Amino acid sequence: MKTQVEESFSDFHEKWTSRVEDLLQLVLAVSRDDHSHDPAVYQAVANKLTAHHKEYYTFKWAAAHEDILAFFTPVWLTPLENAFLWFTGWKPSAAFRLVESLRVSASGGGGAAAASCLSGLTEEQLKKIEALRVKIKADEDRVEREMERQQVSMADRKMVELAMLERQARRSEGGSASAADAARVDGLVEVALKGLLIGLEKVMKMADCVRLKTLKGLLDIFSPMQGVNFLASKAMLELQIKKCGQKQKKNVLVKTF
Repeated sequence: MKTQVEESFSDFHEKWTSRVEDLLQLVLAVSRDDHSHDPAVYQAVANKLTAHHKEYYTFKWAAAHEDILAFFTPVWLTPLENAFLWFTGWKPSAAFRLVESLRVSASGGGGAAAASCLSGLTEEQLKKIEALRVKIKADEDRVEREMERQQVSMADRKMVELAMLERQARRSEGGSASAADAARVDGLVEVALKGLLIGLEKVMKMADCVRLKTLKGLLDIFSPMQGVNFLASKAMLELQIKKCGQKQKKNVLVKTF
């Protein structure tokens, strides 16, 4: 049974993904238009794509504040998508691999519009992308160290003492003393759990900030046309992974029955 946050975000995610598909159709339409080389046209599309991403993170942060654990085990994603999550979302370093893959595809004669567009990156752009990649890798390392700190805190002195208190409460025989001990343990558990959840929310927001920093950094380097094609390629890749995950999940269910 889904929690209220899982229900609301599942509905939001489905509509948000549907809107992504609509925006991809807009990208295709623009690329076929006679004025497709007009930077202003691509900038307008880029603005719509970035606004759509901002909407996602705004809604996500509000929902995560109510139920952070829902985002570490998202029911709105397939098991395949969940397997590749990096602290509730896509890993920023993957964006740089995507850029490189698109360039290689173009040089190999792939012929894709997005790849062809990114094959025209200048030396100056490539240097800026590499410098951004190094900064983002350092940011990723900081997020991972923070998560490690949160994980290790599970075994700190306060948590150990809490476990010992609960064990003592379980051993106590009935009466008011036992009830008082149980109430005390429940209160301490609630405080400890709140601290853990705050820590997880911090990790999620740190990771999301790195994701947003990556997108903004790349879009600042790209031309409007390159930026739109990059965002479209990223979206198409994510949609393809979702479709593969849905197919795999369906096959598992068929085998089960």
